[in-house]
Amino acid sequence: MKIRDPNLNSETLKKDREGIALPPLETITVNSSKNPFLFWFVWTATLIIIALIGYFVGRFIGENGNESVDALYIILSTETFWTGVIIGFFAQIIDGALGMAYGISATTFLLSTGSSPAVASASVHIAAVFTTGLSGIAHVKFGNVSRSLFIRLLLPGIIGAFCGVLFVTKLDADLIKPIISIYLLIMGIFIIKKSIFKKRSIKIKDSRISKLALTGGFMDSAGGGGWGPIVTSTLVGAGQDPRLTIGSVNFAEFFLTLATAGFFSIFITTAPFSTIAGLVIGGLFAAPFAALLCKYLPVKFLMIVVGCVVSILSMINLFHFFN
Repeated sequence: MKIRDPNLNSETLKKDREGIALPPLETITVNSSKNPFLFWFVWTATLIIIALIGYFVGRFIGENGNESVDALYIILSTETFWTGVIIGFFAQIIDGALGMAYGISATTFLLSTGSSPAVASASVHIAAVFTTGLSGIAHVKFGNVSRSLFIRLLLPGIIGAFCGVLFVTKLDADLIKPIISIYLLIMGIFIIKKSIFKKRSIKIKDSRISKLALTGGFMDSAGGGGWGPIVTSTLVGAGQDPRLTIGSVNFAEFFLTLATAGFFSIFITTAPFSTIAGLVIGGLFAAPFAALLCKYLPVKFLMIVVGCVVSILSMINLFHFFN
């Protein structure tokens, strides 16, 4: 969930983030105008989330019957569940404090525990369906979504996500893992560079937004993350309105994440439910801590820490692969 307490959006925090060209934190900004087109997308997202919750609960009870309680206890006792909780907790803290990098952080941590790139990315995207959905709905409610920008991002992002899923599932896992680790290493360095050097604003043409969404969707599904750092940072850095950019990218991210999770369900027969449940629960508990970090710790320091952690873990993964 990326909608934050507006009290966190102080002038000092604004200047801190502007100094490193980082998008400002999302705040509750009410717009009285209602867009019927976005209204239907909101109801679609709401019904999808309710249906998914009902599906997972019904499937779990259907598979375990009277032993559902015992099966739940077994899941809660597994190492994979608690690993997911820890990873989800720290990834959500990072995302809550910076407004991005949940997928990159969670995927990097999962790869370091031995997960394959496809399973890691699938777990992260299935877990993120719920948080991105709630985030996107809130952004529409408070008038933070531009219809035109949302439309330009939506379809290309989904197409890119599908191509990314094909890439990461159809190639040999042993071949893909170093490629994804190199990508995550580059993203880690990108985050560090962004925290040190302020990027000059360069105007981006509307025709290039679709290409940006296509690239962001591909890298997000193939690498397990990158939609926010690639799309949001580029658009805001190019002079787009920060509030509408953040809201539109977040709302589009729900449908992108949903499509990615659906694509993965086609190509991956066994869903890692223990890891997914751990990611969701860990993320829920992390929300208040993320707000505190965001309020008291320097943004530049947090970005450097995140970039270093992602880069180091990626280098460790590469070291293990080549030795």
